[in-house]
Amino acid sequence: MSQDMGKMKNINLTASKPAVLKQPCNRIPAHALSKLVREHDSERDARSFSHWSHALTLLTSKSIHCFGLNDLCDQTYIHSGVFRSIRGATPAHRNTLSHANKTRPSAIGEGLFWETLGHLTSVAPGFGKRSYPGKLGRMRKAIHIMDSTVIELCANCMDWARHRRRKAAAKAHVRLNFESLLPGYVVVDTARESDVRRARELTSGLKEGEIVVFDRGYTDHGHFADLGERGVSWVTRMKEGTTYTVVERREVSGRVHEDEVIDLSNGTRCRRVRATVEVDGEDREMVFLTNHLEWSADTVTELYRARWQIEVFFKQLKQTLKLSDLISYSANGIRWQIWMALLLHLLMRYVAWVSQWAHSYVRLFAMVRGVLWQRIDLLKLLERYGTGKGSYKNLATPAQAYLPGMT
Repeated sequence: MSQDMGKMKNINLTASKPAVLKQPCNRIPAHALSKLVREHDSERDARSFSHWSHALTLLTSKSIHCFGLNDLCDQTYIHSGVFRSIRGATPAHRNTLSHANKTRPSAIGEGLFWETLGHLTSVAPGFGKRSYPGKLGRMRKAIHIMDSTVIELCANCMDWARHRRRKAAAKAHVRLNFESLLPGYVVVDTARESDVRRARELTSGLKEGEIVVFDRGYTDHGHFADLGERGVSWVTRMKEGTTYTVVERREVSGRVHEDEVIDLSNGTRCRRVRATVEVDGEDREMVFLTNHLEWSADTVTELYRARWQIEVFFKQLKQTLKLSDLISYSANGIRWQIWMALLLHLLMRYVAWVSQWAHSYVRLFAMVRGVLWQRIDLLKLLERYGTGKGSYKNLATPAQAYLPGMT
């Protein structure tokens, strides 16, 4: 028996403990969903299958990596006792769940995510907060990173999402707070909507003095000027073919090859930095733009490097939570599933923070998924299992370091 499994024996499995699925779901404020249902006048759609049952079913679908509606409904019926113990939720029939995905306003799922995020950050003010890494540690202003991710769909049955002749896709535009790596703004739309059309919406809530970092897909000189007038600093990559006039050239050294103050075609003054940076272990030359004229060139490159964290966020959603494994073909149903995937990600992040989990998100999710229906204290499990607190020392006793009969 492995040492990790030996640790598992110390956890008492008793019926008095709630199922693992219930423990993170208890962090969702109980009043939030009923308030949202009233606001959207959706109560008449809920008879035997409540909105809470609907939301919990979709959370479960991402937790167990189900293959489809039949698989999901079978799982919830098999474990109906656990399901009903979570605020009286009821298992769904296939047609009932499909109809709910299609007709119930996805804005309810969106509101539930933001209500839960607000609740968790209010009851635990330190949730998700960390110091800025490396050279960014001296920054005192909030840093935001934004990007979009495409979710491939089936063109044959999703005409509403068609964006090419033979392809269909949805797109999620996200703005993350770099300090907490939690979403600050999310827009779910079809892939035919270009990034630049959503840029102003994503940055609408930024305050004077804050910093936003984004890829060149959001290039819009008019938007750049608006951000500058609002006192918001921005960093991006320069788009090829951009026309500009050099106003000032500054001294460079090391891996920085050019450092210039320029005027864009619309008169917006900004900084152009051409430098060699390391990407996936290889050196690449990139050209950056920013409207902050006083930062060092190294600070500009480090700020853009911070944008990689949103790629990690998308990877957790798409590869770990299997965001692309959808159980509904309607636009409304897909929005429901995206918001519930974001909610599950938030709950897992909170569990990791409370338990002081020191390892990867993938390992945490695999642990929870493996014991989802069992009655185990989840926090004690995460504390006791293997190297859960980050200790990589040999967990075996000295006697176990030798083969039997040998010294």
